[in-house]
Amino acid sequence: AALKVALTLRHVADGDTPFALQCGFRVATNTIAKIVREVTTAFIEEYCDEYIHCPTTEQEWKEKARGFEEVGKVPHAIGAMDGKHIRIECPNKSGSRYYNYKGFFSIVLFALVDSDYQFLWVDVGCPGSMSDAQIFNFSQLKQCIEDGSLHIPPPEPLPGQDTPMPYFILGDDAFALTTWLMKPYSRRNLTHDNRIYNFRISKGRIIVENTFGVLANRFRVLRHAMPQHVDTCRNIVLTCCILHNMLRTRYPNKDKKQFDYYDDDGNLHPGEWRLAGEMEVNDEHHPDRGSVAARNQRVLLEQYFNSPEGRIPGQEDKI
Repeated sequence: AALKVALTLRHVADGDTPFALQCGFRVATNTIAKIVREVTTAFIEEYCDEYIHCPTTEQEWKEKARGFEEVGKVPHAIGAMDGKHIRIECPNKSGSRYYNYKGFFSIVLFALVDSDYQFLWVDVGCPGSMSDAQIFNFSQLKQCIEDGSLHIPPPEPLPGQDTPMPYFILGDDAFALTTWLMKPYSRRNLTHDNRIYNFRISKGRIIVENTFGVLANRFRVLRHAMPQHVDTCRNIVLTCCILHNMLRTRYPNKDKKQFDYYDDDGNLHPGEWRLAGEMEVNDEHHPDRGSVAARNQRVLLEQYFNSPEGRIPGQEDKI
């Protein structure tokens, strides 16, 4: 059992090929494939629910919001959401199903993260031909948000304001604008206040980008096209996410240099993970539309970011 675990951890950490593992562990390549599948399956069954946990109470969500207000300077944000392409070798008889618009075969890691760079919810394994919006629209996460089973807190005023503002997730242009999902303005005919708003939303969204970047930097198997069956690839990616959360929980201060950060003047300092590159971003665009309530909410948030109560040092220099 110890040999199987060591082999699997070596594979996800260094991305060693089956041939390299065969030489290092004296195990046949066909046996290695079975071992990796067996160990990752057992690991997911044992630790997934413990280390990837989405809040289900108002108090838990408010804790996440306080973290985003402190780290990302975006009040009422409860998480940041994005998708990443994980390279795989062409699955047998899959046609173009896993072929993405960037020109390679992949599965998508779609995730919601918190301000501590931990995964709150993940969906792994959708074909690379699917967009982030498609994956999210059919996800259990969206269903739970809309039916209220996640118990996201009711609207409350922003600091120093009187108008109640719903709590929301931060997303990019791939998603539809709603009252519970705020995204930047499209980059056309932007006013000064629009640019300030986009800068502040991007400042919050950089947390999910950092999470994916450190994940790929820590587990090098994600940097190469995985040759395994799609189900095994899914297990490997999910295992990496669990291990990432496990390490963030046990050693929260270990990776400080890995993450991007803003100084007191609003200057961005790149994290060390960027030196090694990053996974492919799923950067499709969705029409900049939304309900009247969602558009009005975005305007109120924009006004807050430009108000004395909501502005932060250096934001005028970053647009």
